[in-house]
Amino acid sequence: MSISQFPPPASPSPASSSRSLASPSPSPASLSSSTRLWRPAAQRNLRNQWSKLSTCRQQWIAACSGARVHAISLVNSYLSQKFIPMMEFGVLSDMFDIKKKALKKLFKQQSSYRIKLLSSYKEMVALVVEMVNASRSLRCYMKPSSDSLIQFSGSMEDSNDAGDCGGVPVFNFWNVSAFEKIAEELVEMFKREVMLKRLLIVELVSLSCEIPQPVKLSWSDELYHEEFDDLFKCSLYSMEASEPILPRLKEDDLGTSSVSHTNHPTPEILQAFFIVIQMYLVTWSAEVIIDTHRIHEILAMVGEEIRVTF
Repeated sequence: MSISQFPPPASPSPASSSRSLASPSPSPASLSSSTRLWRPAAQRNLRNQWSKLSTCRQQWIAACSGARVHAISLVNSYLSQKFIPMMEFGVLSDMFDIKKKALKKLFKQQSSYRIKLLSSYKEMVALVVEMVNASRSLRCYMKPSSDSLIQFSGSMEDSNDAGDCGGVPVFNFWNVSAFEKIAEELVEMFKREVMLKRLLIVELVSLSCEIPQPVKLSWSDELYHEEFDDLFKCSLYSMEASEPILPRLKEDDLGTSSVSHTNHPTPEILQAFFIVIQMYLVTWSAEVIIDTHRIHEILAMVGEEIRVTF
């Protein structure tokens, strides 16, 4: 999917950026009666959909932060299990099966954190689905009616109605197509980021000290019930390959090195494992695909055009 970019000018300002996206606004006298009726409905719809996008972004931040906490707890629980056989318990060594009981408790904790991490990921996917739906609902269509009352809706009922009133500006400068392009740019960041998060989660939820080892998750495995249906709604699932679309950074495939699941690791192996896991967690926090500055710029530009502060 190609994404139209809107790079700011050398000395950017929301007003100048807004005008660069738009066609000249016609004079009030040239507006038809249908345009005058369509415009208030289109304005309400655009404000509603962009408010949803802004709200989803805030909810994403919270879900992402919560997931990171669960991921750290899961990793700490796993590492504790790996280190217990090498630990000296001192005076506690005389307690019956102290190491076995400690391992059992850590197993339960790890299972709980794994469930919570997947729940946070499911929430993040649901937010991306909602963002995609909002970005695809920016057009305002005239609704056929048997009476004289003219109504509008978000779904096309007349193949001749493009939902953009012929491309006229909705507020001051931008037409519906301009709003769609910049919404697509914003949503595409979150679509790509959630797939990067998925790549990390596949590794993190596969961590286990159980013997025998459970089957390790692969990229093509469904992480929660109906996950693939959600990803398909966002164009993130390939029907041809029968698996989710791998995340990409620029033009190169992004991959991660699988962590070791050796049952009897040496201190050196654990140190190397710890470094890899730290890289995963840093990548999670950095949100390398989401350009926060650009998102703030987009919301400022849109907010000025639709007269809403996000």
